[in-house]
Amino acid sequence: MEIPSMDRRELFFRDIERGDIVIGRISSIREFGFFMVLICLGSGIMRDISHLEITALCPLRDVPSHSNHGDPLSYYQTGDIIRAGIKDIDRYHEKLAVSLCSSSLPPHLSGIKLGVITSEELPLYYRRSVELNSNSLESYENIMESSLGFVNPGVVEFLLEKLGIDETNPPSLMRGLQSKNFSEEDFASALRKKQSASWALKCVKIGVDYFKVGRHVDAMNEYNKALEIDKQNVEALVARGALYATKGSLNKAIEDFELALENCPTHRNARKYLCQTLVERGGQLEEEEKFLNAESYYKKALALDETFKEAEEALQKLHKYMQVILYFLLEIECCVN
Repeated sequence: MEIPSMDRRELFFRDIERGDIVIGRISSIREFGFFMVLICLGSGIMRDISHLEITALCPLRDVPSHSNHGDPLSYYQTGDIIRAGIKDIDRYHEKLAVSLCSSSLPPHLSGIKLGVITSEELPLYYRRSVELNSNSLESYENIMESSLGFVNPGVVEFLLEKLGIDETNPPSLMRGLQSKNFSEEDFASALRKKQSASWALKCVKIGVDYFKVGRHVDAMNEYNKALEIDKQNVEALVARGALYATKGSLNKAIEDFELALENCPTHRNARKYLCQTLVERGGQLEEEEKFLNAESYYKKALALDETFKEAEEALQKLHKYMQVILYFLLEIECCVN
C-alpha cells in the first residue's frame, strides 16, 4: 500500500513504546553521545523502518564503558550497526532517545545484547527484505507464491499466534486495538461520524469564504454539501440559516436556526441569529396586519433570550398599537349602537 511517508512516521511514533528494541546505524558521533538512523525494530511488532529516516540520540550517560578508563564513545565508529532500547519518546516533536544499558529494557527482554551487532545478527525478516529488494527481477507475487508459508493451510492461525492476536477479537497490528475492551468511540460508526463532521466543517469554511465575497450560490452549494455529509452539523445549519436570512427567506432561516439549537442548545450564534430572525419575521407579519402571529414570534424570541431588547421593544410597541386599534373598534361599536 502506498501510504505517505508523513503518515507512516506518525503511525510509528504513535505505536512505539519505552523498552522497545530498535536497530540502526551510527550516523554521527559527538561529545555528548551519538546519533543513529533507525533501520528496523528488534522486538514487539517487527517492522522495517529504514525508509522513514528516523534519527535517535544515544546520550553519553547511556553508553556503558568498555574499560576502566577512556571515552566510552571511542569504542564506536560511524556506520556501526547498533541494537538499543527506547528510553524516551517525544511524540509531538518526533524525537527519540535510546540507551545501550540493559536497564532500559523490560524484564522479558533483559537478556538481549545491546550495542554493536553484525549484519548477521540483524532480524531475519529484515535480512530477507534486503535480499529481496536487491533482486529487482522478482515480483512481490512470485516471492509470495514461492514461499512455503503461502501454501500452508494453517498460515493464518500461525501468523495470528506469532503476532499475539486473538482471532476471536477484531485483529489489528496496533497494540491499543488488541485488547478485548473497545470503547464506543473506537468503533467504525463513531469514527465515521467524526470524519464526516470534520469533512463537513471544511465545506462550511469554503462556503463562508464564498459568502464574504458575495458568491451566495456557491456558498449555498457548500452548505448543502456539508449537510449531506453530516445532517446534524450545527455550523452548517447556522451558516445556511444566515444566508437564508440575508436572501429574505426568513422561514427557512428560522427552521435551520431552530434545528441547530436542538442539536446544540448552547450555541450562541444559533440563539442570537434565531432571535434576530424571529423579530424580523414578526415585523413582516405586522406589516401584513397579522398581529397575533407577530406577537407569537416576538414572545418566542423573548423566551429564548429574556434580555433581547429588540424583541421586548417590538412586543411593547405591538401591544400599544393593538390597544389603540381595540379602543377605536370599541368607539365605533358604541357609535353604531
